[in-house]
Amino acid sequence: MAFKLIIFDLDGTLVDSSIDIANAINYALDGMKVPAITVRQTITLIGEGITRLFEKIIENYKLHADKDMLIKRFLEHYSAHIVDNTTVYPGVKETLDALKGCSKAVISNKREDLSIQALELLGIRKYFDLVVGSDTTAERKPSPVPVQHVLSRLGVKPKDAVIIGDSNLDIEAGKAAGITTIAVTYGYRPLNILKGANHIVNSMPEIIKIVKS
Repeated sequence: MAFKLIIFDLDGTLVDSSIDIANAINYALDGMKVPAITVRQTITLIGEGITRLFEKIIENYKLHADKDMLIKRFLEHYSAHIVDNTTVYPGVKETLDALKGCSKAVISNKREDLSIQALELLGIRKYFDLVVGSDTTAERKPSPVPVQHVLSRLGVKPKDAVIIGDSNLDIEAGKAAGITTIAVTYGYRPLNILKGANHIVNSMPEIIKIVKS
């Protein structure tokens, strides 16, 4: 196998969590007299972590609101309903099964405990040697720090690792850490911002040939 370590993004790459995140956002905003956030809007807002998510919402809606209170309400709802509507993308489990024999990790800008919770409830935590969230390391994607953390923890050189994600944040983090990058087109971000990736695929099973060649 060409790569010894395969790193995956979570939301928009392994799973579609957009409905549950949208529902938690709207729960947090209940009573704020703003229009409900749609799933489509949610997809454009997420990816940089929960703090940045609510900074953007407060800015976009010009809210006079306590950011920490909104985050607390979001987490209250989201942790209790984290996979009510969240699904594993087609081909993900089959791909993970096909990649036995190499180390696998998740790097998410979702908090570590929530990332692990979602993976466990969806039945795919068992595939991963390590799960890194937004609060695991001092910096989060697009910083290379989470990638470097995984490389160090699992004892893998950059040339032997690849990161797979649906966002420019994943691609930038991977490139900054000196590893190969694969972008998936079915996630939350448009194709035009993924063109810096070494490879672009339209479905998860397409990565098998790339990482094994």
